[in-house]
Amino acid sequence: MSGESSKRSSLIDITYQYIHTHLSSGQFDSTLQAQITETLRHRIPHLQNFSRPFGSPSSESRKKIESSSSSVALRDGVILRVEETDRPYIFAISEEFDIDEVEALVLFRSFLYNEGLPPDAGEGKEDVDSMVQDLVAAITPFYQSERLNCLRVLIPLFRSWAAGDEDPVNQIAREVLPEITQKQVQSYTTKIIDEYVRKTKEPIPAKLDSLPKKAAQWVKCNAREQLVLLEVLFWVMWDAAKCTGPTVVRILEAAYQTNLGSIQQNGNFLLEDEGLQLQEDSAALWILITIEILELEKVAAPPGDKGGMELPTDDKSVYWSSPESLQRIHELVLSNDGGQFACTYLAWAFVLSRIVAAVTESNKDFPQPYINFVQGLVPQLDRSYAKDREPIHVLMAKTCLSPEAGFFQLILTLLTKSPLFVTAAAWRTGSSITDPNAVAYRSVLKGLIIALLELVPAELIPQLDLFIEVWVALFGRSEPRSIEGICAQFWRIDIEIGIARRAILDVARTRFPVHIRPLIRLLRAMTAAGFLDTDPLSTADHGSEGAPLTLEEEACANAVFEYLDELTTYTQVVPAAACTGGHALYEKMPERYTGGAISTGVTFTNLRPIKLPGGSTLPPKSVGRLLSPDGADMVVIAWQHKHSGWKVLLEILTDYVNRRRIYSGGSSYHDVSFGKRGDPKVQSLRLEDIGVEMDPAGDEDIVVDTLDLIRSVVQDNPILAERLLETLESGDSVVAHSTTETSPPDLVQLTTTILEEALSRSSPQNRQPPRTALITSAMSVLAALLPLPRYSNRVWLYIRSTASLFGSERNIGVTSTVLAAERLTGHYTMTLALLLLVQQLFAEASSSVLSVLQENPKMQQVKEEVLMRATRFIHSEIWIEHVGWKYAQLADRFEIGRRISSLYVKILRYSPTMLQNAPFAKLSQAVCDALLSRATMSAVHPIVNSITSGSSVMNHLYSTRRFGDARRLVYMLESHLRLTRIVLTYKQRLPTSTSSQVCLLEEVLCVRGTATSVTSNTTSKNDPIDALAAYVKERAMGAHIPVLAIQVLFALCSSLAACDGMPPTIVGHLSDPEGTVASLVRIVMHPYDDSKLRIAVWNFITLAVDNEPALANLFVTGHFRTPTLKGKEKAQEEPASKQNSALTLSVEMLEEWKGIWESNPQSLASVLRFLDVVWEHGHEHKGALQPVRQNKTFWDSLAAIVKEELGPVPDYRTENFVIIDGEQHTELHEAVSAHAYRTVIKSHALHIIGLDIRMALQAAGTKGTSSKPTSYSSLQDVFQSGEEFTDLIGDAASRTYDPSLHDELLELVQKHFKALQFEQLQRPRPLVEREFGDSFAFSVGLATIRLQTFSASKTQELDEALRKIYSVNLNISLAHAQTTLTQSWQFLLLQVVPFLRGVSTVRSTLLSIADSISADIASEKRSGDMMSTIHHARLSLLLSLLEVAWFSTTEKKEEIQHFIALVKNLRGILLNTAQSPAKSFLGQISVPFHRVVLQIAYFCMRHSRSLWSRQKTLNADQRLNITSTLECTLIFVIDALRLSFDTARTKLDLDLDQDLELLVAVFEESTRPDFNASPTFWLTRCQETVVIQASLELFRRMDLVGFSDLSLLRARKQPLYAPHVLTFHTALASVTSAAERLASEGVLSAYSENPISDAIKAGSIDVVLPELPGERSPAHKAYCSMLAVIAGVTTALGRHGQYFENEVSGLVQLYSDQIRRALSWTNSDPLTLPLLEEIEQVVNLFSAITRGSTILTRSEAVQRALSFFTNDALLLLQQVNYAVTHPNHLASLFEPITSEEKDEFESDSKSKSSVSSPTDVVDPMRRPFLARLVHRFFRLSSSILNTLIGISGAETVLTGEPEDWPSFTTLVVPHSKVVLGEPASIGTLLELGNCSLDVLRHLVNRPPLQAITPASATSKALDVRDSVTVARRNLEGVLFYVVTQLALWLSRPDFDAQPTDADIDDTMGISKIGYESTRNPEKERRAKRQSLTLAERLRRGMSGEMAADVQSLLMKAKPIIAKTEGVIEGKSVDLTPVLSRFVQERIMGA
Repeated sequence: MSGESSKRSSLIDITYQYIHTHLSSGQFDSTLQAQITETLRHRIPHLQNFSRPFGSPSSESRKKIESSSSSVALRDGVILRVEETDRPYIFAISEEFDIDEVEALVLFRSFLYNEGLPPDAGEGKEDVDSMVQDLVAAITPFYQSERLNCLRVLIPLFRSWAAGDEDPVNQIAREVLPEITQKQVQSYTTKIIDEYVRKTKEPIPAKLDSLPKKAAQWVKCNAREQLVLLEVLFWVMWDAAKCTGPTVVRILEAAYQTNLGSIQQNGNFLLEDEGLQLQEDSAALWILITIEILELEKVAAPPGDKGGMELPTDDKSVYWSSPESLQRIHELVLSNDGGQFACTYLAWAFVLSRIVAAVTESNKDFPQPYINFVQGLVPQLDRSYAKDREPIHVLMAKTCLSPEAGFFQLILTLLTKSPLFVTAAAWRTGSSITDPNAVAYRSVLKGLIIALLELVPAELIPQLDLFIEVWVALFGRSEPRSIEGICAQFWRIDIEIGIARRAILDVARTRFPVHIRPLIRLLRAMTAAGFLDTDPLSTADHGSEGAPLTLEEEACANAVFEYLDELTTYTQVVPAAACTGGHALYEKMPERYTGGAISTGVTFTNLRPIKLPGGSTLPPKSVGRLLSPDGADMVVIAWQHKHSGWKVLLEILTDYVNRRRIYSGGSSYHDVSFGKRGDPKVQSLRLEDIGVEMDPAGDEDIVVDTLDLIRSVVQDNPILAERLLETLESGDSVVAHSTTETSPPDLVQLTTTILEEALSRSSPQNRQPPRTALITSAMSVLAALLPLPRYSNRVWLYIRSTASLFGSERNIGVTSTVLAAERLTGHYTMTLALLLLVQQLFAEASSSVLSVLQENPKMQQVKEEVLMRATRFIHSEIWIEHVGWKYAQLADRFEIGRRISSLYVKILRYSPTMLQNAPFAKLSQAVCDALLSRATMSAVHPIVNSITSGSSVMNHLYSTRRFGDARRLVYMLESHLRLTRIVLTYKQRLPTSTSSQVCLLEEVLCVRGTATSVTSNTTSKNDPIDALAAYVKERAMGAHIPVLAIQVLFALCSSLAACDGMPPTIVGHLSDPEGTVASLVRIVMHPYDDSKLRIAVWNFITLAVDNEPALANLFVTGHFRTPTLKGKEKAQEEPASKQNSALTLSVEMLEEWKGIWESNPQSLASVLRFLDVVWEHGHEHKGALQPVRQNKTFWDSLAAIVKEELGPVPDYRTENFVIIDGEQHTELHEAVSAHAYRTVIKSHALHIIGLDIRMALQAAGTKGTSSKPTSYSSLQDVFQSGEEFTDLIGDAASRTYDPSLHDELLELVQKHFKALQFEQLQRPRPLVEREFGDSFAFSVGLATIRLQTFSASKTQELDEALRKIYSVNLNISLAHAQTTLTQSWQFLLLQVVPFLRGVSTVRSTLLSIADSISADIASEKRSGDMMSTIHHARLSLLLSLLEVAWFSTTEKKEEIQHFIALVKNLRGILLNTAQSPAKSFLGQISVPFHRVVLQIAYFCMRHSRSLWSRQKTLNADQRLNITSTLECTLIFVIDALRLSFDTARTKLDLDLDQDLELLVAVFEESTRPDFNASPTFWLTRCQETVVIQASLELFRRMDLVGFSDLSLLRARKQPLYAPHVLTFHTALASVTSAAERLASEGVLSAYSENPISDAIKAGSIDVVLPELPGERSPAHKAYCSMLAVIAGVTTALGRHGQYFENEVSGLVQLYSDQIRRALSWTNSDPLTLPLLEEIEQVVNLFSAITRGSTILTRSEAVQRALSFFTNDALLLLQQVNYAVTHPNHLASLFEPITSEEKDEFESDSKSKSSVSSPTDVVDPMRRPFLARLVHRFFRLSSSILNTLIGISGAETVLTGEPEDWPSFTTLVVPHSKVVLGEPASIGTLLELGNCSLDVLRHLVNRPPLQAITPASATSKALDVRDSVTVARRNLEGVLFYVVTQLALWLSRPDFDAQPTDADIDDTMGISKIGYESTRNPEKERRAKRQSLTLAERLRRGMSGEMAADVQSLLMKAKPIIAKTEGVIEGKSVDLTPVLSRFVQERIMGA
């Protein structure tokens, strides 16, 4: 897009609603604060122009839109490109809303960006006009919202104007407001008023005259803007603007002129509910504004005080400085005396009273205007003075307070019904009030009420009861946050200023306790506890549950307690008769006068001490004041008596309990006491005796008020609660307690008794309505008392002892039937109170669990039993049924569901089921079973129903304007979503048998079209998953629902992925997958959206890509793959439209990584993790990734991230705390979190590069790649730069983890909090959903709850423990990120091996780094589970470095030094005690790392062996270091092998198999004779550990085939253990001393008796198994290995193992069938590589036997074995000869077994090269596979010949005299014909020799290292040297054997030659002399007699023709063999001269 800025515009991205939301919350960091400040500056023109914030259409703006350049510069400097297709929409928006065209463009783009087009916009319409109309209709609500929020933005700015620096918005306001108001606040105020008045008179636009519906909508929008303007005016006048005279006058004029907003030009459109509500809200605001501008608090301040009224004054900022303004105000007020103006009327009356007082009581000289004004107010100053006239302010007050004026009723209506003061009403009616129930609103009314008390004495206020109701509503019926300030102000300031302000309390106190309720209700309101649950105004705002008290709330509660605890009067009603007579108790005192002749009034005194209700004693002669008229029958006396009102309340409760007993038990009930009575001289009075009117059953209202007061004081205030309860229990007992034998009942006992009695009385059997208020209050008091340690146990024991509340196993309890009665009315107050009680029970149990476990373990059982009963009751009686109940308000249903689900959440969170010894494990397991493993449909239905129906119910509630219910629905959804998430998360942590199965909750969530009830008469079908996806993009439900919804989707996707079979998928249950994906991408694309939501969405996207291929394709490409139909001709693909996919978005974000790295590293980490997973599945998205993989900018960005410096590791030991985004964090949280995320970012970047390199290498395959991938090239310079490479690897291997923190914490916990198990604090969230920082690993919140019980006794220790937990979390965050980086480097290094291995400069750097890292690892002192993970990662990194460095034959001195240091460090690693490899091997470490150590050891041993063999490479010290490490390694390996062999005998284990493989490999490398010349050390260790015997014992018993686990065999292609044990034996057999030990330990015995020995004996070991197709038989492989071991031992023993050779000969006889089967192969049989190996091993075995003895020293058993071999060997040699001379035939016989063999063979067969001779085969690269095969046959031929040479004693023939030659030995057939079916003849040997000679002649002139065949996956390349060596050995064997065989034939004295085929046709019919070791002499004599002539002819042929052929072959071979000296390695001896001379002398000359 040319001409468009790459920078995004905040004018588009940020809406006014977004700005207002964040300004109102006040929760943002410095970055967001700067962003909001900047974007507000760009919007100042909007905020200055009230009438047209978006301007008016203009030709200039229209030209900008129509310009051909199509680019518009916005106010923030961003250049925006205007598309041609957008112009009709822009102009239509401008015309529709009459706004500027450029503003229309911004509005249009902002709407698309933030809201998106509706799904049905333009659906089915093709013409542009229709689509434009649809867009205008869709954007209209957005435009109206922006207009309103444009004004609303001003509210928090002006509100924070005077808040001070502690308000985060204050700084923004200080910077922006002066520019908005242009530093003329008063003028700005006038503009607001003028605009308001203008809007009331504004006519409907003419274009809407014919559209009544749109006209009505326009009028309502206008009314809403008027309302918001009044709100802005209120806050401007609150502190910003001055209440000057003209300003006040202008505001009052506007108020009266519009009749408080009711006079509207278009009022006829405001007659329905919403319109009337808007007018009522405007009137309420006008009332507050008109009171506010009179500044009653400043006027009421005492004269002389700062802010008080002073007259006259020069301060023009106050309206009383202008008499003219006062006069105008007075006229306005008096001329508008309607009831709606009563508040303003009274407020002005109070102002007048103060003005009059200031003028009349002052001695100052006042200006005449003031005097003139006051004269009209005070009759005494007016000339027309009348005696009975009162001052005007008094008359105004009386008029206002008269019942007809309705003053109190007006205020009460405002306080109880107006959305301005009632949040519930605002929610219910959907009021447009921005901030319902703001503190400032109540503060204004409080000023009015205080002014009333200052104006009129409280005693003289008419309708006092109504005034008390107003007081209670003002101070008590609200959320605590809105009243705590005014309550605290009253207690701190007002009550101290004067008597008038506290008069209302004094009046109520003087009537107490005769009139009990007024004082109780007033004090309860003044506690700042807010309204009660039973209050219809209650919002049940769950956000305050369990929240700590604020300072104001605590101060108010303390003030109420102190006030009631120290009452100075006690009032009672006394009969007049009690004051006269001889037994009079009271006496009337004569009236007295004080100074100034002021009468004290009538007083009374008591003659005897009186015990008053409450337990206090009134001393005799106390003075009481008469309150009632004198002379009546009953007089009311207020005694001057100091007492505690709390005791009186206890008296009331006790008396009530007693009355209920009498009432319920009949009149015969009396308290019986046998104890000592009280002092008879003291008269005790009961409540009825002092005149408290109560009905016979007790006054429930008084009891309810009493319980409510107690609850309000003690709620969440344990210290004050303790004081209150001590007060109740101290002093004398109450009068109502008459049984002196027992202690008086305490508050818990009384409350529980009241509750139980109320429940029993409310049961349906009694046919009485339930005592809802009483039951609710009693439950609430019990819940409030639970946090008190001294009293909580009493509550627990009571609940356990009664079955009334929660029933028992046999009884459902009374509560069930009582609660059932609520279902008839639809009101569920008691149900909600019961749920709150259960919540408090669990909260107390959770917080006190540690102290209870330490001090009283039995109490823990009691609590768990009670909680089990309570939870079972709630689940069965409420949870599974509540959805179907009748509700008067849906909000109750939502609140019930919310409370239960939140209880379940806390139970599962605080008591995880998967932890051992978790507190309340049974309770947690019960909840888990109810919702998961044993869930029923009724149990999960409330959750799924709320999810599926939530959106439709919300829409229905909004359409019916039931906004209060909607808000409760949001709260319930939040709780249900949390429960769903935690249940699905816990499922994944359960055992596999449970977690691998789809649970009922998952099934129901994945059911399509779940029918849900929306209302009573409508239903809706919705898919739960679709509903969850819809919540993510739903903004109307608040900020939490979208986050929770996407987290639930994450948990569901993760849980389903872990299930077996074909579980449901997320994408399969989305009605519009592409639309859903697009909306999710839009969320993560929005730079100003909630960061938590964006990160949660990234997490889900990443998980979906990892687990769901279909959904992954959507996220990667943005659309489904749609198949295209093509005909005969290739269809042309249409260009696809650009899709906003997550991949393209992440790539774009990566281009600006630097800014995100600094500002939001967590977001960048999420993006890179997504890319990482996409590359993990790169093979699934090759097409989409290809452009990105070729994008050099992309890889440069990743490389730049890798190279970016991380900086030093931040400190993690924290001491202080700060508030970040409204949450408490440590001061180090941000630094640690940022560093950890940046570390993870680098790790993902490295991993992505590594994955891409792997993809490139896999694509190239075995052919290799000539060009390096772009990903590698971007980072290539790093590997070439030694210093930078070292630094980067150093970052990955740094020591970050500090286990000492964990140890210190455990020590602290063990010392002070022994019952705390640290594992229980682990966070259950998946690792990817956790945030790095101070809450990463362990839950600080849960720790705080667990340790709460020690907050008073061990404050310092508690704080220290929390700081330690924070520090541990910080450190683990760093360590986890560090480990991730280490693993990524390790992975990348393994991928770059093909590019870096062999580069000398890089190898030097790698060894240097390996030296450094290994030294650090070797010196490791840290231990622990976390450390083992880190140790494993660092060892893996070290191993990857060595993998890249690899082995080298040309090393520099520096490299050798680094390597020797590495070897030395390896010894330290093996001997390390903190991280012991031995403990890792034993399984004592959670993350074993010994396998990595073994691989490193293998590398070191192998390369050490290479260096060891080089001359002058190592010095003595270096050799000593190698030897030391070698011995240490062998000790570890041998000990581990012994343990492994023993363990392998007991179980089959894959890990153990891997251990054995590595151990044997290291053992084999470390014991090679060329490296470890002296085996004494390790053989001694083997003997000590009996490891060899253990291996043989294992061999006898283990499954050599793998049939014990067939599935495992098919997966691994080999059995467990067997290959490694045989390799171990092979290693031992290669060392002479070890072979002797192996032989002595009984290797032959083990090989004779094992699981496959019977099959070998039967000759049934095949090369393949039917059970394992396509693979070699493990049994066959084991058999061949056995042969190799036996051959190796036999060879090692040599001629000193005669006894062993005899045993081997016996084994040969035992396995003769299998051996003969191998030797019987012919050229008509199939050939396989395993069969060829078997033949080779059989030949090698006989070769070893032959070398073990001479022909003269062989035992009979050995001779039999060799004779057995010879007969078959000659036949086999004939077949081998034919095979090597006929390669094409050999190729036709071959049958591949494995897929690798098949691929190689087929590739070989595809070659068109013709092979007619062996020389053709060995032609380089023509037929590589066949060349290897022929090569092996040459090698086999050589082995057979060498074995036959040994058997025949050929050496003796060549070196000895004829008489010493063996006389009886097997001889080759002495003829020159080659017969395939017969044994080898002289002719066969000659043919084989000539063939070998041809091969040598073909190869001898080539370079020795020239490759004949390329390397394969299983073998190295076959070069010329290898082929020449084998061919020469074969040729020499042929020559040696043929020469000696001819000599033996000619030397036989009884030579009886066979007639050749030239003489006799039937030569094959003659007995074959020379093949039988036992001859028949008689037959031989007959043969001699029959053919002496023929024998002579044969002798001549052998000495002539055959000898000549042999001699000719020798002559031809001699020069060729001489040439081979330059090809083969080492020096060799040429035998051809010796053999040639032998032929001349011994054969031809014979």
